Amino acid sequence: MATNIFILGFLLFISASIVLASDQSPLQDFCVADEASAVLVNGAACKDPTKVQAEDFFTSGLQLRGNVSNAVGSLVTLVNVARIPGLNTLGISLARIDYAPRGLNPPHFHPRATEIFTVIEGTIEAGFITSNPENRLIKKVLNKGDVFVFPMGLIHFQRNLGNNYAVAKSALSSQNPGIVTIAKAVFGSNPDIPSDILAKAFQLDLNTVNSLQTKF
Repeated sequence: MATNIFILGFLLFISASIVLASDQSPLQDFCVADEASAVLVNGAACKDPTKVQAEDFFTSGLQLRGNVSNAVGSLVTLVNVARIPGLNTLGISLARIDYAPRGLNPPHFHPRATEIFTVIEGTIEAGFITSNPENRLIKKVLNKGDVFVFPMGLIHFQRNLGNNYAVAKSALSSQNPGIVTIAKAVFGSNPDIPSDILAKAFQLDLNTVNSLQTKF
């Protein structure tokens, strides 16, 4: 009997842990982020609901083309809780991604969100890499109207295969999905990761590592 109770309790604990592994569900109609609050919580403190306005749930400008004149030829415009305070506790966000011809959204991952990606214009190659030890690359060429999913926490990328401008939009399962761009994080950390560590990890010589660190 005691063993059965222990097993039941353990299963309930595991179930609760799984439920809490994503953004928490709201317990009221909304919890608009109070940018003036000094309270630190996992998310943002709630604004007085009597002072909430339509503007707290609104933003504009996603119809505008992003400036892709950079080294990788892409720009991500993220609409998260920092841009729409009303997203607080709702567990979603949105992004527009613009690509120059042959532009790349370099390998990165979102620590707190799964992403569903839709091509609006152009032909885009999209892919993600499974975790260790397989590290299998799963990729597909997408055309206008095609949809692809990047699982939470896995490294993924997109690149424009065409000679024309391309654009896509993504929905993410967190009000604040976070982004870790691999090259920037590894070679552009502040302070720098010691170059001998990177040289050994990536099997590169020190001069190459130092050169990469200066680029980021």
